[in-house]
Amino acid sequence: NFCESFKISMKKEKYPIFFFFYLYYTSNINKRRSETSITEGRKKVMKRKLALLAMAGLLVVSTAACGSSGGDNGGSDKGGDKSTSDVANKDKPLVWFNRQPSNSSTGELDKNALNFNKDTYYVGFDANQGAELQGTMIKEYIEENIATIDKNGDGVIGYVLAIGDIGHNDSIARTRGVRKALGTDVEKDGAINSDPIGTNTDGSSKAVKDGSIEVGGKKYIIRELASQEMKNSSGATWDAATAGNAIGTWSSSFGDQIDVIASNNDGMGMSMFNAWSKDNQVPTFGYDANNDAVAAIAEGYGGTISQHADVQAYLTLRVLRNSLDGVDIDTGIGTADEAGNVLSEDVYRYSEEERSYYALNVAVTAENYKEFTDSTKVFEPVSNQLDEKEHAKKKVWLNIYNASDNFLSSTYQPLLQNYDDLLNLDVEYIGGDGQTESNITNRLGNPSQYDAFAINMVKTDNAASYTSLLNQ
Repeated sequence: NFCESFKISMKKEKYPIFFFFYLYYTSNINKRRSETSITEGRKKVMKRKLALLAMAGLLVVSTAACGSSGGDNGGSDKGGDKSTSDVANKDKPLVWFNRQPSNSSTGELDKNALNFNKDTYYVGFDANQGAELQGTMIKEYIEENIATIDKNGDGVIGYVLAIGDIGHNDSIARTRGVRKALGTDVEKDGAINSDPIGTNTDGSSKAVKDGSIEVGGKKYIIRELASQEMKNSSGATWDAATAGNAIGTWSSSFGDQIDVIASNNDGMGMSMFNAWSKDNQVPTFGYDANNDAVAAIAEGYGGTISQHADVQAYLTLRVLRNSLDGVDIDTGIGTADEAGNVLSEDVYRYSEEERSYYALNVAVTAENYKEFTDSTKVFEPVSNQLDEKEHAKKKVWLNIYNASDNFLSSTYQPLLQNYDDLLNLDVEYIGGDGQTESNITNRLGNPSQYDAFAINMVKTDNAASYTSLLNQ
């Protein structure tokens, strides 16, 4: 680094460095003057003086550009800030979001990834609480509309289930939540089986069982007629188009038996709603409270779950801001910051053991959907601008696993973009293809140019694909 070398040389010399050059050149001139004519010597002296003046001017400019050499730091950093070059990539703040580092088969958390360094956290939502909420919402809808929901009058309330990703903890939790609430759950390896069952119109599947519900003295059977992981031919999961095709296949085979549609997210749910269930007045339930799904409740969409994306997006960037500032991680979260930003305990929780922040979920139904019509609006309690003098602008690398993901692209990223300005963060947004980590990691060629990282993996098992780059 030129500036550092320059400062060191200035500190070591007992006189200005340009005076050293002057002594050197003038002594050299005197030595050679005797070997040339007076006229020729004067010409050479003049040329060397001009070179000397140019050199001195350059050094003066360098001194100004590199800053004073009188201290260890060229300026005063607020709140423990450090320049990017002062911090190794492996020590920079890192937040995993939306996809928690974990074993996709067992769900066991990847503690190495969650403890990558002292400034590493995860931000998501309480998957189990949200899953139970979705299941309860569907069960209550059936109970309240039992007189009209059994369309063919066979005494069986049949539902189909769109599964997002069989290896994703959130997808697993939502499948289990629906099955538990409706009484169709079967235990496998000590937990509710979350596997897709294919087709089960006769109720013979071993992965699920028939549930039952009694309303007004009459008992009804509840049956999972079919379920499928919505993965397309390229390997992308949570695929809306695949869900639309699936409901087309199911409805053509046993459409008169389908009384309810349940989906692990609104992207797939809305695809099925638009393809078939809207015209056939079959209530469809999703998850995420995307704008289009919330609006569709007025047209017959059964309901959805708000995972408080506005709180999640804020937490994703806030933990980075706090780590960069060197302040208590709870600042602006559970404890108000100087701008007045603070979250109440009823919208999030923190697990110190898991180093994870979880937003809490809210059911969105016909009774309250008008309160959720704009999913990209910042959460009012944390909408105050930070002072850039106290919180200097920092550069963040942030990726979304799939640029086509409905929730992340239409809700989460717009929220992040609203918060990054409030928190004085210069965020570079990277969208993946939803299939491979390399499509994302190949674009992280120079981690040193960033102050912090926010990572959304394609697969929850693949944290090492990113940490290996930061360890280099």
